[in-house]
Amino acid sequence: MSPEVSSPIVLVPEPAGDPREVLVGRGLRFSYGPDPVLDGVDLAVRAGEFVALVGPNGSGKSTLLAILLGLRSPAGGTVELFGHAPQQLTERWRVGYVPQRAPILEHLPATLWEVVASGCLARTGWARRLGKQDRIAVDHALESVALGHKAQARLGEVSGGEHQRALIARAMVNGPDLLVLDEPSAGIDAESQRRFRDSLVHMVEDHRTAVLLVSHELGAVAADLGRVVVLQRGRILYDGPPEHLGDGRVSLGIHRHDLPVWLEGLG
Repeated sequence: MSPEVSSPIVLVPEPAGDPREVLVGRGLRFSYGPDPVLDGVDLAVRAGEFVALVGPNGSGKSTLLAILLGLRSPAGGTVELFGHAPQQLTERWRVGYVPQRAPILEHLPATLWEVVASGCLARTGWARRLGKQDRIAVDHALESVALGHKAQARLGEVSGGEHQRALIARAMVNGPDLLVLDEPSAGIDAESQRRFRDSLVHMVEDHRTAVLLVSHELGAVAADLGRVVVLQRGRILYDGPPEHLGDGRVSLGIHRHDLPVWLEGLG
C-alpha cells in the first residue's frame, strides 16, 4: 500500500465515549504558514495503554504532542485530556511530560534530588512542604533512572544524559495517569534504558498509567508496546499492534532511515 493513502489502517477498536480514554484528539489540523503539519489526525489513548508514536523526522510528532497537551492550539479539531479541554485541567499532576528539547540548566544551583522533587509541586503546590511519601517518591524516581547514587550532585556536575534522566524522573515522580515522552532516552546508556523500561512497564501494569512515547530508540520496550501509531506527512498511516506492521498491508520502506531499528525488518 502506498504511504500516500488517505485512509489509515487502524486495528484498534474505538468505542465511542470509552470511559477509559485519558487523551483524545479528533480531526487535528495544524500548519506553519501554507505548509500543513497535521491533516485531520485522530488519536485516542486509554488507561493502561503503552503506545509508541513513530514516523520520519518532520512528520509532525512533536507538534501533535504539544497540541494534545494544550501547549499549542490546533487550527482545527478538538482535544480532551481526562474529559476536559487541556487548558481547563486543574489536576496537572495527572500528566507527566518530557519534551524533546528540554533546556539544560547546568547553571541552576540545584541538586538532581531537588530537580526531581520540583515535580511534586504540581500536586502539593508551593505552600506545602514535601512529606515523607513525597520524599520516598523522589528517591524511587531517581532509582528508576539509575541516578540514586547521584541524588546530591548538582546540575553543573552531571552529564547531559544524566540531566535528561533527571527530567524523566521528574515527570514520573507523581505517578501520573498519563506519561508523555518525546525522545526521552536519546543519549542514555543501555543499563539506564533497561531501568527506564522497567519503570514504564511497572507504571503501565501496576498503576494503569497510559504511556505515549516518541522515540527512535524503542528496542528496550519493543516487547512491551501494545500499539504503534505511524505518522507520515501529518496523517496517521497505521494504528495497531506492532506485530501487524509487517503483514504486507503497510509499506514502511520510506521510513527505514528514521524508524527504530527493531521496526526496519517489518516493512
